[in-house]
Amino acid sequence: MPARATLPPPPPPVEVRSRPDRGALRADRALVLGELVTMHLGPGRLGLLWLRGALGALGWSLIGTALITFEESYDVAGAIVGVALLAVGACGLAPAVVLVVVGLRRDREIRRLLAQWGELDRDPAADRALRLPGTSLVWLLGSFLLCAVGLYTCVAVPAGAVRGDDTYGLVALGMGLGFIGWLIGLTGVTKALLHRRWVLRVLIGAPAPAPLISFGEGSHR
Repeated sequence: MPARATLPPPPPPVEVRSRPDRGALRADRALVLGELVTMHLGPGRLGLLWLRGALGALGWSLIGTALITFEESYDVAGAIVGVALLAVGACGLAPAVVLVVVGLRRDREIRRLLAQWGELDRDPAADRALRLPGTSLVWLLGSFLLCAVGLYTCVAVPAGAVRGDDTYGLVALGMGLGFIGWLIGLTGVTKALLHRRWVLRVLIGAPAPAPLISFGEGSHR
């Protein structure tokens, strides 16, 4: 099911919940949880996360190039080029940071809704489709690899810098790119682990609760 632009609403308060029968409750629960899981861990979400990281990496690459230009150029033309690169790089980096922060806040709200809707009832047959073991494994392995490469770059670039040959701008460029990769990878790893924890606690580990909901007369016949 494709993700919607807006998040589904939380379950209504206990005192106003009403469904014709338990099947209707489970159907609504499965529909909302399916949308939320897709919004949180769908395959397109991983590509979107990496796209934001790529935008940030592009912006930082331009900023790093500007720093190198400032260090190596001593004329007005070099300074103008450096300022232009710095401005364009900031225009790429700033939106990437904003998008990542907005995405993290949205993910936190999605996890809150997942917990609320998941606790309404248990439906083992329908809940199997929400576990997404393959998708979460792709998230975990791909993000872990990106995280490891980024962390290695953050350490290896300054450790391997040679005084007199490598400029401070070049070191800052490498460390910044490594930090962006580490941050995006860490975000992906965290999302995969949080989804697995939700599956274990809500879909598998918790005992089946008695639905806190009133049903119509048809359920008693």
